[in-house]
Amino acid sequence: MATKRQQTMAKITRERAVREKRERKLEKKRAAKAERKAQAEGSAPLLDSHEPDGDDGPVLGEGVVPGL
Repeated sequence: MATKRQQTMAKITRERAVREKRERKLEKKRAAKAERKAQAEGSAPLLDSHEPDGDDGPVLGEGVVPGL
C-alpha cells in the first residue's frame, strides 16, 4: 500500500504565490476591460494626462545651447 508524502512548506508557498499572481492578473484584465467599455461609452476620461504635442516642459539637467 502506497503512503502519501506530506507537501513541503516551500511547495505550498510556491503554489500560493502562483495562485495570487493569477488572481492579480485576472483582476487587472477585468479592470482594463471595464475601462475600455467605459471609454467606448464615452463616460470615462482618458487616464493619460500627457500633452499630445510631446512637450512635457523643461527637463532637469537639460540646458539650452545658444547658436545651435
